[in-house]
Amino acid sequence: MNHPLYYQIALTMVPGIGCVLARKLLEYYTPEELFTSPKISLNKIENFGEIRTDKIRKGFQYFDRFGMVEREIEFMDKYKIQPLFITDTTYPKRLLNCYDAPVLLYYRGNANLNHSRIVAIVGSRTNTDYGKTITEEFINALSQQDILVVSGLAYGIDSIAHKASLKNQLQTVGVLAHGLDKMYPASHTDMAKEMVKQGGLLTEFMTHTKPDSHNFPSRNRIVAGMSDATIVVETEVKGGSMITAELANGYNKDVFAFPGKITDKKSGGCNYLIKNNKAILLTDAHQLLETLGWQENKKLTKKKTKELFITLTAEEKIIVELLNLHSQLSIDELNFKSALSSSAVAGAMLSLEMQHVIQALPGKIYRLN
Repeated sequence: MNHPLYYQIALTMVPGIGCVLARKLLEYYTPEELFTSPKISLNKIENFGEIRTDKIRKGFQYFDRFGMVEREIEFMDKYKIQPLFITDTTYPKRLLNCYDAPVLLYYRGNANLNHSRIVAIVGSRTNTDYGKTITEEFINALSQQDILVVSGLAYGIDSIAHKASLKNQLQTVGVLAHGLDKMYPASHTDMAKEMVKQGGLLTEFMTHTKPDSHNFPSRNRIVAGMSDATIVVETEVKGGSMITAELANGYNKDVFAFPGKITDKKSGGCNYLIKNNKAILLTDAHQLLETLGWQENKKLTKKKTKELFITLTAEEKIIVELLNLHSQLSIDELNFKSALSSSAVAGAMLSLEMQHVIQALPGKIYRLN
C-alpha cells in the first residue's frame, strides 16, 4: 500500500474526520504520513485539545478498512474513474474557496472541471410546463457560448437542464448523491451514459453509498461551489434548490432566479430569493452573459482610455491602482485594501463600471478592462 491514492481514499473513511478537519490536517501532513507516522503530533495545530487529538490519533492507528480501499481502486480502474484529490491540478479550483470542500472526488467524463465558464441550473423535481419551457429556451440561447452546465441529475429541472445541454451540444456534468456504481434515479441511466461522453458524472461518495436524504445537501454544496453562478429556474420556498441557492450565497457566488406568478407555489422560492435580495431577477440568457461579463466588450480607443483616466476622482484612482497592482480583487478585498468607506467604494465601482474602466467577474470579483 505505497500508492498515494490508498491513503487519500482511506483519509475520507476515518470516523470523525470530516472535510473541514481533513483539510486542516492536510496543511501539516500528507495522507500517508497521517497513517504511517508512529506518533502524529497535532499540538502545533490550533484549537486541537488533548481529547480531540487522542481521538484523531486512534482513528488513524486502528484504521482497518484498507480492503475496502483496494476494492474501490479496482472498481475505479475497471470503469476508468478519475480520482481528484484536493491538491491535484485537475481538482475543481472553484471548490477550493469553499471551507467545506470535499478532499476527494470521483469523476467519470471528459469535461474540464476548471472550465472558464460554469453555471449551475437547479429547480423543482416536479416542474411545471413554465419551468420546462424556460429551462429549454434558456439553454438553447446559451448554445453558442462555451459554457459548462452543472446540475444534480435529479427529476424535474435538473434532468431537463442536462437533456437540453446534450441536445444543444453543451457539455454538462451531473453531481451525484451516491457512488458511481449505481444511478439514481435509475430512469436517468441512459442520459448519464451520454453525459459521460459529453460532460461527466462527479461525486464525493464511494461505491455502495446509497442516495440517502442527508447526502443531497452535501451534493448541493458541490453544485454551488464548483460553478460561477447558480440559476434557480423554479422551486417552492422549501424546495431543495433553496439549499443550493443559500450555499451559493454563502460561498459569495452569484445567484439568479427566474420570477413567476405570486400565486404559483412552484415559483414561490424564486420570488422569495429575488424579494430578499438573495438572487438577481433573471429574464434571459443575454442578461446572464452581460451580468457575468461573458460578452465581448467593445474595446476602448487609446484616446478614450486616456481621457477616462484624466477624469478619475480620488476614490476611483485608488481602486484603479489597486486593480492594476493585484490584477483582480473581490469587493471585500477592495473595501479592506482601499481603506475607504463601503459607500465610497460602491460609488467609485459603479462609476468605473459605467465608464468601462473595470469589469465585474463572477463571484463579485473585479478587474481592469
